[in-house]
Amino acid sequence: MEKSSFRYVEAERRILAMIESGALAPGDKLPSLRNFCRTVNVSLSTASQAYMELERKGLVESRPRSGYYVRTTKAKLPTPQAETGPLSRPVFVNRTALIRDVLMTMGDPNVLQLGLAHVGPELMPVKALTRLLGKAMRDDGEKGLEYESIQGCLPLRRQIARRMAGLGVEVAPSDILITSGCMEALYISLRVLTKPGDNVLIASPTYYCFLQLLETLGLRAVELPSHPEHGVDPAEVRRCADHYGISACILTPNFNNPDGSLMPDEAKEEIVDFLAGRRIPLVEDDVFGEIHFSGRRPGVGKRFDRKGLVLHCSSFSKTLSPGWRLGWMIPGRFLDHALDIKATTNVCCVTPTQLAMAEYLDSTAYDRQLRRLRCDVERQMRTMQACIARTFPEGTRVTDPKGGTELWLELPKGVDTVQLFSRAKAEGIGICPGSIFSTRDRFDNFIRISCGKPWNDEVERAVVRLGEMAGEG
Repeated sequence: MEKSSFRYVEAERRILAMIESGALAPGDKLPSLRNFCRTVNVSLSTASQAYMELERKGLVESRPRSGYYVRTTKAKLPTPQAETGPLSRPVFVNRTALIRDVLMTMGDPNVLQLGLAHVGPELMPVKALTRLLGKAMRDDGEKGLEYESIQGCLPLRRQIARRMAGLGVEVAPSDILITSGCMEALYISLRVLTKPGDNVLIASPTYYCFLQLLETLGLRAVELPSHPEHGVDPAEVRRCADHYGISACILTPNFNNPDGSLMPDEAKEEIVDFLAGRRIPLVEDDVFGEIHFSGRRPGVGKRFDRKGLVLHCSSFSKTLSPGWRLGWMIPGRFLDHALDIKATTNVCCVTPTQLAMAEYLDSTAYDRQLRRLRCDVERQMRTMQACIARTFPEGTRVTDPKGGTELWLELPKGVDTVQLFSRAKAEGIGICPGSIFSTRDRFDNFIRISCGKPWNDEVERAVVRLGEMAGEG
């Protein structure tokens, strides 16, 4: 994104913030273009572009010879209610068939994918990554054709260690294992920590691939309610540990998928310390941690790990390239066992992409990419929320995350979202029904929608149509 383009996005965000805070109410007149230019120190063309973009998205309207006004629309929707009730008993998972149906839409050119948690290639540094991948093969083509070490490319591990140091996590490159995306890191973690029949603590709702892993490995899930704002309650973790024999926990403290909840750093520390006292390992999924909308990057549980019991897992799939399948894990005291499993799973990760990624990270390019990406995703998410508020049926609730790419929608009671998924797919729209995010049937009227795809007329038409179908029951 060029500097002028970035300034227009910033200008647009300023108006959006005024609308969301109530400083500009429905029907209010926006500042004149010249006054706005002086207030935010942008050019007239930049301000005009921001106003026209807001009009295109249906958030404001222009009136001839009068100016721009906030469009009269529904108030901001409430957030879904937090789950309550007794502790979930350990249960074996049985969701793979439905999850498979959802995943089968991935990569289908006939489906506009609003369900998968990914960022569109339009927001990725395609040219830079392509150039570096070609350079890696030109500079040392023979090395690019060779196996990499099981643990992964050393220059890449060095770069990851440097970035982890910025989060207060002091690790050496020798502590890091490169994986084929975060999913392989999670798989290795559970293989290391559990055996069939063990109980694993998870959030509710949780990322459906966690459930898929538990089902594949013959593990039982113990579900803890996740609050849409602050995630899992440390007191509930204690209660579960007191009631059931827990072999491991697998959580996403930063922007839990699908509800987008952000666990406070104090809660992360409390959970890590308590689990360490019980010698219960924690698998920490941090794939969304870099996509935050505030000035401060949320911390990670690994920072508070004093006994090597936190297995930190992440990847570049959400921020740079899902197709490169580059992730990593910091297994702590379980490194040797993790290496054994990695060696017998796929030996090592692809060499050229590791070399190219190491060079990309050895510059300021990644930090610039992250700043642009956060801005773009937040803008898309706010536009999506506003469109949902205008077009979905009465009684709809939607989360208001402080990061990540996902919105978690609670539709009116009686809406069967598995049926909605099938109807939407038949019309070329991909969504995720809520029932795949839990072993229990408490989210049958929920859906997850991704905001990673740039907003355009096609996306808007799809969201409007979803709202119509949801209103039809």
